This record gives sequence, C-alpha cells and structure tokens, in this order.
Amino acid sequence: MAGTNATLKLMKLADPQGHYLGEMIDLDRCIADLAEGRRDFDLSFVFAHNDAGISYAGTMSCISRAGLFVVIFGRDAEELAETIDFDCEKLVAKAVHNPTPLKKLVDEVIEWAASRP
Repeated sequence: MAGTNATLKLMKLADPQGHYLGEMIDLDRCIADLAEGRRDFDLSFVFAHNDAGISYAGTMSCISRAGLFVVIFGRDAEELAETIDFDCEKLVAKAVHNPTPLKKLVDEVIEWAASRP
C-alpha cells in the first residue's frame, strides 16, 4: 500500500497488528520506484474523491503496467468519474459515510482477478 504520511498513519491505526496490510510505502517513494523501473504491480487500486486522486491515477496509468482500477467515491463520484480521460477501470460509488458500497466493488474485482489464470 502506498499513501501519504497521514494515510499510512491512519492505516496503521486501523490495523495495528498488520492482519490486513502488507508492505506500506510512502506515496512519493512508490512513484519514484515505479518511474525508475524498480517496482511494478499486477493490479493497482487508486482511491479518489477529488481531482488530486484523479491526477495520481493518471500518473499511475503512465508509469505502471498494472491493471488500473480507480475507485471513485463521494457525493460527486459520477461527475468526478467523467473527468477521467486515460485507460482504466472505473469503480464508482457515492459512498460518503458508508464504506460498504466501496468494499463490494473492490471485493468483486479482487475475486475476478484471483480467478484469472
């Protein structure tokens, strides 16, 4: 998982024993590693609720060969999804305070990816 310092701290707080999270890396370091060819992934999920998230997803589409899934959420999720003009799979949910719709979308993709040869 890559994220900002604040995001990584929240994730550590949410999963202190590391039952669900594997390696966590600073977002800027991850981007540098991808751009310089030191790291890549099979699948990449970008969670976006604003323009900055969409910009990051656009960066990922250019520097990684991973299958890109942009999880777009929030009150204006549909409108934000329409701003994407790069190749990716869009997972859109108006989830604001309830993460269940997002979890269902991500679970479906992970199940699909696990069943691929």
